[in-house]
Amino acid sequence: MAESSRVPVVVIGLGRFGSALALELATRGTEVLAIDVRPKIVQSLAGRLTHVAAADSTDIDALRELGVGEFYRAVVAIGGDLEASILTTSLLDELGVDDIWAKAVTLQHRTILERVGAHHTVLPEHDMGERVAHMVSGRMLDYIEVDEDFALVKTHPPKDLVGVPLGETRLRSRHGVTVVSVKSPGESFTYADADTILQYGDVILVAGPIAKAERFAERA
Repeated sequence: MAESSRVPVVVIGLGRFGSALALELATRGTEVLAIDVRPKIVQSLAGRLTHVAAADSTDIDALRELGVGEFYRAVVAIGGDLEASILTTSLLDELGVDDIWAKAVTLQHRTILERVGAHHTVLPEHDMGERVAHMVSGRMLDYIEVDEDFALVKTHPPKDLVGVPLGETRLRSRHGVTVVSVKSPGESFTYADADTILQYGDVILVAGPIAKAERFAERA
């Protein structure tokens, strides 16, 4: 299948994470084939998802019968059974699925998943805990780590930036970060540029290396 913004997705494992993911994808207009080994779980979602099947994802013949190998993208959302998670990921790779996402429960689990064929791994509990820790320990309104050492931080502008065009603040040379967007009270986010003048009460999105972005947010 050709990749597109609405490419069909197989979601395997319908626990809390997998079910929420499958339902959200369906709400966004993505065709979803949802698979779980537990018939009761499948039955409970049958009225909410168009394509849902009870099958053992560690059985390659079962996956073939469902046409899983014809999908471009798949998500292994199995969390409780590490052996099933790893074997399922391996079988998806064997079937030639081009884009495999897998849920990991530990860093070691993530390493194994990547070795057996996962192209992307997520650790929902770990990632959320890390995100909240950054927010609780500082003055950030939100925090998204977009790479190993790069983050996008939502915060308020420090007072020395208020009333001055951003191009005159030498923000990147002084603090190593860039204001990429700004939201004034009652308005939507808009792109920031050299002529943008920040005001008290604005919310800004700041991009930069994690340590520098955190230090900048502390000045808000």
